[in-house]
Amino acid sequence: MTTTTPVLNPRVIALAHYAARAVLENVLARHGVTFQQSVTLRLVAVAEGAVERDRVVEDVVGALKIDPAQAHSVVDELVAMGLVAPQGPSQGRSQVRITDAGRELFETTSAETAPLTARVYADIPDEDLAVAGRVLSLITERADAELAALTK
Repeated sequence: MTTTTPVLNPRVIALAHYAARAVLENVLARHGVTFQQSVTLRLVAVAEGAVERDRVVEDVVGALKIDPAQAHSVVDELVAMGLVAPQGPSQGRSQVRITDAGRELFETTSAETAPLTARVYADIPDEDLAVAGRVLSLITERADAELAALTK
C-alpha cells in the first residue's frame, strides 16, 4: 500500500462528499427527512422570516443541480410535513416560512450532526481548511459555468 498524499481530483472530491453526506443522511433518516428536504429546510430556516418560494426553489436548484419542478416538489413535501408553511402573496409572489416543527427539526438535526462534523474536521489545521475552501469554491464556480454552458 502506498502512502503518497492524494492529489485533489474529481474522485477524491466525490469520496469526501459522499462520505460526509452518508453521515448526514444517517441522522436525517432517524427523523424521516431526506437530504433534499434538509437542504431546502435549511434555506428557509436561515432566512429572515418569510422568503419567496421562487427564491427557495432557485437556491435549491443551484445547490443540488436539480430542475425547478423537483425543487418545487421538495417544497411541497415540506409543506405537507408541516415543516414549512405558505404565506400570503407579497406583490403577487407566494412566500414560505418555517414552522415551529420545522425550526425544531432543523435545530435538532443541526445539533446531532455538529459533534460528528467536529470529529471529521478535528485536527485539520486552519490553514489547510482555508486552502481547501478556496480550491473547492473555485472548482464549484468553474463546474457551474461548464454546466451552464452545457445546458444552454
